Amino acid sequence: MTERRAILSGSTFEEQIGYARAVVDGDWVHVSGTTGFDYTTMTIPDDVVAQAEQCLRNIEAALAEAGCTFADVVRVRYLLPDRADFEPCWPVLRRCFGDVRPAATMLECGLADPRMKIEIEVYARRSAG
Repeated sequence: MTERRAILSGSTFEEQIGYARAVVDGDWVHVSGTTGFDYTTMTIPDDVVAQAEQCLRNIEAALAEAGCTFADVVRVRYLLPDRADFEPCWPVLRRCFGDVRPAATMLECGLADPRMKIEIEVYARRSAG
């Protein structure tokens, strides 16, 4: 039987909406859309680059709990309400994904809270061994 387990970050959103930060399903790790909230304090910075950095810290923690790193990411989706905010985030994103080169998509769309300026979702595949 394939391992399936939920990874929770402690975000109040996970409890209120009913989802997990990530789900490990066999070798696959599906990380939910992750925003720039610091989930321990439920605060979010105003700056999109600072939000992107916090998104990546949140994702990194979920990946680590699943036994992965950014090197295992095969797919990333960037969701932003304002596409003009995407380019300022590129240096931060390149630090995590520049050597990995996952498949990527950027979408301009509304997010659940007007304070959110970026949301990042990733899929990773855990290495055998």
